Amino acid sequence: MTNIISFPKIGITLTLSPVAFSIGAKDIYWYALIILFGFLMGILLVAFDSEKRGLPRDNVLDIALYGIVAGIICARIYYVLFSLDEFADDFLGIFKIWEGGLAIYGGIIGAVLSTLTYCKFKKLNVLNTLDVCCVGMLLGQAIGRWGNFVNCEVFGGVTESLLGMSINGALPVHPLFLYESLWNFAGVILLCIIRNRKTKNGQIFCCYILWYSVGRLALEGMRNPKYILYVIPNVLGISQLVAGILIVASIVALVYITKSDKECLKVK
Repeated sequence: MTNIISFPKIGITLTLSPVAFSIGAKDIYWYALIILFGFLMGILLVAFDSEKRGLPRDNVLDIALYGIVAGIICARIYYVLFSLDEFADDFLGIFKIWEGGLAIYGGIIGAVLSTLTYCKFKKLNVLNTLDVCCVGMLLGQAIGRWGNFVNCEVFGGVTESLLGMSINGALPVHPLFLYESLWNFAGVILLCIIRNRKTKNGQIFCCYILWYSVGRLALEGMRNPKYILYVIPNVLGISQLVAGILIVASIVALVYITKSDKECLKVK
């Protein structure tokens, strides 16, 4: 199925199919390819100067590979747990991740857990490793949002704004995937600037969580209810709740880390 996506006020019209190409009877989806591209770009950004930041490149690749596996699994579990009705009559649909349905907070949780486990076994400084890797993670998120564009998902209410996006001739809506992508790209630039000025390990990771969560909290309230995973139906979305908690937690952690004299927090 193809979709016609247009931005009427800037004169752009595209005809898109979620399928990039086929190999025999197997369809290869743009969504999966875009996620993969974001993953690879994130690795390259981290590996570019990881050595001088105290993380060997071999470790970067290992962390990325474990992180993508754990991230995809947890992102899908997170999504499915809050969308059980969607799979009530289609159990096998749970495994069709190429069709979309990955919750980014679940992905972050999975990637962080796998990184913590890896650092424990390799005896790496956990907070410094998270500082180094989170910039690449945010870049991957910024790129990955374009998978939602191809799938015609993650959009808000009707709007008359310059960037209003029409799907198959419907009234223009807020392209939330674009807003979040731009916010994340801005975050990547910001983190790249401040990471050279950090005074304690863990500060950059806290800033990453804070930046992403502020953007997510602001945008989630604009989202079409169809794409909100609710804790309280039609009142409070799980992402809004998680974003609010993480904003507070990241600020508290940042203050604590900055003021602490613990040896493991010191930059070496």
